[in-house]
This record gives sequence, structure tokens and C-alpha cells, in this order.
Amino acid sequence: MKRVLVVLFVLVLTSISCKNKQKEDKELKTYVSFGDKINADGAITKTEMAKKFEGMQVGDTVDVKFATKIDEVCQKKGCWIKVPLEGEKQSFVRFKDYAFFMPFNSAGSEVVLNGKAFKSEISVKQLQHYAKDAGKSDEEIAKITEPKVTYSFLADGVLLEAKEEEPKANE
Repeated sequence: MKRVLVVLFVLVLTSISCKNKQKEDKELKTYVSFGDKINADGAITKTEMAKKFEGMQVGDTVDVKFATKIDEVCQKKGCWIKVPLEGEKQSFVRFKDYAFFMPFNSAGSEVVLNGKAFKSEISVKQLQHYAKDAGKSDEEIAKITEPKVTYSFLADGVLLEAKEEEPKANE
């Protein structure tokens, strides 16, 4: 009986220790700020953001803050990013008044985005421009022949999780 109690005690202590470590890790995240000064408090998940987008009509806008990772960054200026939502869905993010850009090497980094989410339709010409900025080939660009309904986001503030080597803003 004593052995069972000792094992249970050790398991409880281990569980508490792991939970405290996870809490400390979350609290110790450091961010590099771009645009308006924001904090990570109250940010919804990418899954919750996907549900918000699904409930919107083209032209609807909602103020929101959400956390996700960066899938892709504009390799010319860092003037846009693509972030995953749920499943295969993505959101295309631009920055308010082009007042700031994201580091070229920030793909894969965690971010908190604050701003306006909206559904929009992007013209063929604009899609081709974005593809060119992303370094796509002329063949890939020529295959873009139809407009696309997208989940868009205009960020006024971004928190980019700092890596060991802190990313720097593009000049």
C-alpha cells in the first residue's frame, strides 16, 4: 500500500511540475513587435479564426486578434504573409498603410496578428502580382486565370515570436 501511495505521489508531483513548466514556457515567450504596440492577451486560435471567416460574407469585416504561424513571406519586401488557419485554409495578411514589413526569414515563426479580418475577391491581375512577388515561375503565373475568394487580414500590429537570433525588420 505504501508503494502505491509513493507512486501516486510521484505521479502527482510530476504532473504539477510539467504543468508549471508549460505555463512558464508560455509566459516566457518573447516577441518582436511590428506596427502598433499590441500584446498576446485575448488572441484566439487559428481554428477559431477559420470559423469566423466561414461565417462571413464577401465584404464583411471584423476586428480580431489571433495567433498562428507564418507559412510564407513576400520575398521582395516582406509586405505580406500567408498564415494557416484550419486544414488547408490560409489567410493572406497585408500591413496597414504599408507602415511595416515582416522579416524575410520569418516563415515558420509564431505570430499574433491584430487588425481587421475580411473575405474578399482577388483579381487575376493581383494574384499574378502576388505570385511574382513570391518568386513563382512564369509558367505558374500564367496558370492563374480566375479570381479567388480569400480570407484576408489587414494587420495594424504584429507580434513575431523572437528566435534565438532576433529577426530584424527589412530595410
